This record gives sequence, structure tokens and C-alpha cells, in this order.
Amino acid sequence: MPQLFLNEKSCETTADPERVNHAMTDMVRAVLAVAGEDRAGTLLVSREPVNALQLARGHAIQKWIGSPGTKDLWQRLAILQSKWPHRAAFPEGETHSDVEYRHDEDAVEGLGAAHLTGGLGVSLPLEPRWDTDRLTLVREELLDDGDGDTALTEVELGHAARREHVATHLPWIRRGANAARQKAVGGLRSGSELWERCPALFPLLQFTPLAEQHFAALTEAWVRPVGERLGELQDAVGEWDPERQPIAPRWRSYVRTEFETRRKLCWFPDTDGENRLFDWHCDFLPKPGRMHFRLVHEERTLRIAYVGRKLGV
Repeated sequence: MPQLFLNEKSCETTADPERVNHAMTDMVRAVLAVAGEDRAGTLLVSREPVNALQLARGHAIQKWIGSPGTKDLWQRLAILQSKWPHRAAFPEGETHSDVEYRHDEDAVEGLGAAHLTGGLGVSLPLEPRWDTDRLTLVREELLDDGDGDTALTEVELGHAARREHVATHLPWIRRGANAARQKAVGGLRSGSELWERCPALFPLLQFTPLAEQHFAALTEAWVRPVGERLGELQDAVGEWDPERQPIAPRWRSYVRTEFETRRKLCWFPDTDGENRLFDWHCDFLPKPGRMHFRLVHEERTLRIAYVGRKLGV
């Protein structure tokens, strides 16, 4: 679960309203980029409720929400899981009251909580020091020697203030998402359960309206293999740049188009009701399981129309 901790110090700057709004937009796009990789697991942790945030001195978040071009960003941010204050993300009963973190001599509660929990810090890039994908913090910890002595150490923290910074952390985010996804899929017993979890587990994939009936017909033996294939397709689409890879993504398993003689079997109603060719496909065990889809280059995704027994068999 990529827990994202808002750095409260980055919200204590004095800046003109336009610059503050621009910085907030940059940070929100970074948060949403993380959520795009792991929608189910992404959690935003802040000092106070998101809708009560002060983005800078005298600049409440409502000023950003009401500015041009932010409506969609705010709606997407508002539906993310969130917690407050920072300590609400600690394990039950743990306060970490014996540890303090600083950056440039400033106490940074949110960034410290991110380091303590293995999370990621996020900041508004209103100051150059926050406009980076890594931060070095000074950790001061009370020693258990009864004398009140403390120990100082430097620690490194993953961080993002812009969408570009998230690219550095993608392997970490994807490892966590994959582990959570595998655990979730392993606990499913029916195709209907898998279908209900698809938006959360595979947010980058699309499905035609009739795909649901094919998922519902899956036998239990096919549920986990189908979930694993969906995960591989999700990962492939997540790294796909159609401009550099105009034919197809870099697949994680054996994916190909159907033979010419079999393409007549691969026409399905699309999301707009028009019949289209879904001849890209992959296998899953036990044989003869097949999944059919088509690439949607303009949306950088693929759309699945069929999952089940090999067509025509």
C-alpha cells in the first residue's frame, strides 16, 4: 500500500495565489499518478482533512478547488482513501513519540511519519527544496539509556512534488501493487467476484459491457489464472507509450493476434454497441482458456471483450 504523507511544511509558504494553485495542481497530479498504478492501495495521509487544508499562508484549498481546470483533479483526489492526522497511519498503540525528524532545521512531522511507515512524502513545490524525488532528513531518536541522550542519523526518503518525480518510484509502487493484487486474486473463488474487483485491481484496463457475462461463467479453476493474466496486461499497459511502441505494449506473457482463418470468431460488441475485431488474445490454464481484447491506442489501454473457453472449441 503506497501511503503518501503530505509534508505540512510545504504548505506554510507565502506565495501569490496563482503560484500556489499551480503548485497544488502539480502535487495532485503526482498523487494521482501513484493512484493510477495502485488505485486500491493508495492512501493519502495529512495533518488535517484534505478539504480543510491550508496550501499556503492565507490560501485555503477552496481557492484552488474554485480555480479554472481543477474540478476533475479535485473530484479524483477527494475519492482517494485518506487519513488524518499523520499518527492515524501508525500501527495501533504506536506513537513514535521518541523520534523527531527535521529538514533544514525544520521539524517535518509528515515526512517523518512517511519514513517511519515506509511511505512516500509528497509536497507542494513552492520552494526549491521540495521540488525533488528524494529528501535527506535528520532523525533524532531518544536513546533507551535513562539519561535522556539522543542519537542523530541522516535518512533518505522517497518523495514527489510533481508527476515526473513518481517515475523514480514506479518499481517500488508496482512491487507493492503486485503483491497486494496477487493476494487479492488468490482469495477469489468465482468469476463474478473477480469481475467486481476488476476496477480496483486493474484500473488501467477496460472491458466491454458484455464481458461481465463471460466472467460470470468462469469456472473456479480459471479464476486465479485469469486474474494473473489481467495483472500482466495491466503492467504492460502501464508502461506502454504508443508513440514509441506503435504496434503493441511489451507483453509479460505470450500474446498475439488471431490467425486470419479464425478472425471471424473474434467480433464482439464494443462499448458503443458497434461490432469490432478483438483478435489480440492470450492463453490461461487449464487449457483451452482464452482472453480476447483489442488495443485502444488513443487511450493507451486495451479493452477486453471475452474470457473463457477457446472460441470455436
